[in-house]
Amino acid sequence: MNIFSEFVKSIVGIVQSSGFIGNDPRNYVMIIIACALIYLAIKKEFEPLLLLPIAFGMLLVNLFPGITTPPETTMQLVSDYMKAHGGMAGNYPTVLLNGQTYYQVTKVGGLFYYLYQGVKLGIYPPLIFLGIGAMTDFGPLIANPKSFLLGAAAQLGIFTTFIGAILLGFTGPQSGAIGIIGGADGPTAIFVTSRLAPELLGPIAVAAYSYMALVPIIQPPIMKALTTKEERSIVMEQLRPVSKLEKILFPIIVTVVVSLILPDACPLVGMLMLGNLFRESGVVGRLSNTAQNELMNIITIFLGVTVGATATGAVFLSLQTIEIVLLGLFAFGVGTAGGVLFGKLMCRATHGKVNPLIGSAGVSAVPMAARVSQRVGQEENPANFLLMHAMGPNVAGVIGSAVAAGVLISILG
Repeated sequence: MNIFSEFVKSIVGIVQSSGFIGNDPRNYVMIIIACALIYLAIKKEFEPLLLLPIAFGMLLVNLFPGITTPPETTMQLVSDYMKAHGGMAGNYPTVLLNGQTYYQVTKVGGLFYYLYQGVKLGIYPPLIFLGIGAMTDFGPLIANPKSFLLGAAAQLGIFTTFIGAILLGFTGPQSGAIGIIGGADGPTAIFVTSRLAPELLGPIAVAAYSYMALVPIIQPPIMKALTTKEERSIVMEQLRPVSKLEKILFPIIVTVVVSLILPDACPLVGMLMLGNLFRESGVVGRLSNTAQNELMNIITIFLGVTVGATATGAVFLSLQTIEIVLLGLFAFGVGTAGGVLFGKLMCRATHGKVNPLIGSAGVSAVPMAARVSQRVGQEENPANFLLMHAMGPNVAGVIGSAVAAGVLISILG
């Protein structure tokens, strides 16, 4: 009879600890959303390297919220502990309180709590930038320095949305964190938010990475609405060759200039340029390959699942989150439009030598935005090859969003 009661007690304990008991009903809505995102990542291939780990992290946390639980330390009398464990002493730190000895018993936290520290402490974003730098050829930007202007114009969404968020009642630091979504750069958004508004890190990170993944859907309608068929059909001249010396000096010069003028941008820009120096120096092939592949892939997994794990039903299904998501979409749209419109201005200034579509690549979603410019251009003119021309503004956008991040942190931090 005693064995039967213990068995029943165990079954009841399993049922009570299951996801069917006490789970917030809003979590089931998030589970459906997570499954929809997994479908888009696998079936439609919407940037699966980003969307799949984010969606699965979202699925896990809404099935088992305890996966993000922080460690918990409790005090237990040594005598009570030994009595409960048949006289066995515990291997815990002891504390003397009021003449009695206590064990400090620490319950281990959930897996994602520990992985999330890389997000919270701002470790993952610079490491992602290291990998991006090692993967990216800065040659198109060096060959056409005017691309810096397109990258700067695409940051318009950041500062426009900052003003909009202020008008909606968000604080200055919160508005800065929301505005950075317009850069279409997930690591930068996380880096800024962790310093300015950590309480909004979940919604902002999910919004930033979601819009990065949805670049092929969001950008083309804006690009086509702001350009004519003739403009989209413009074939640009081939870029000049860039010497190895130029490619080696560029990351060093950018690091020195940005770090001296805007120290708060140094972690992001510095790691970006270090990765690029690995690539262009030609003497650290193993480091360059590691930054591009193993390190980048590991950090992408950790960052993706932990960002997704911030999207619980209680946090995500709220009016504030909806406002953040809509403001982020507005920021991304304005950033794209700003780049295209400045591209049109450059087109007229050069008498038709610049295709305005490359301006949309000024947002820092590398290399997705450049690929979208290429695809939209080829829809109008199959002989049009804009990819390398669009990579200039795209790389400039990465640097521009990091600089914008430094400006926001220095002013609002």
